[in-house]
Amino acid sequence: RLAAEKKAEADKKAKDKKKPVLKSNVILDVKPWDDETDMKELEKAVRGIEMEGLVWGSSKLVEIGFGIKKLQISTCIVDDLVGLYDLEDNVSALEDFVQSVDIASHNKI
Repeated sequence: RLAAEKKAEADKKAKDKKKPVLKSNVILDVKPWDDETDMKELEKAVRGIEMEGLVWGSSKLVEIGFGIKKLQISTCIVDDLVGLYDLEDNVSALEDFVQSVDIASHNKI
């Protein structure tokens, strides 16, 4: 009986221990339709996407060619709260600005 109580107590302690929060650092390449796309409005729209566990970081414009630039934006996500493909779909849904979205980098923190 005593052994069973100790085991139950140990199991309870194991459940009460907090799991580490897994995070990822993600860099997205957001490509506009053409060189006439307002990149400031594009960035504003992308940063307007809000999800629990999502924090937008720095961004820069990278020359692709023919005067077209892509938005390269970093974000930190909590893996259990933010689905990477959900985030990608949300950015792709900005059809007025976004032609395509690529995951340029995905690193666990």
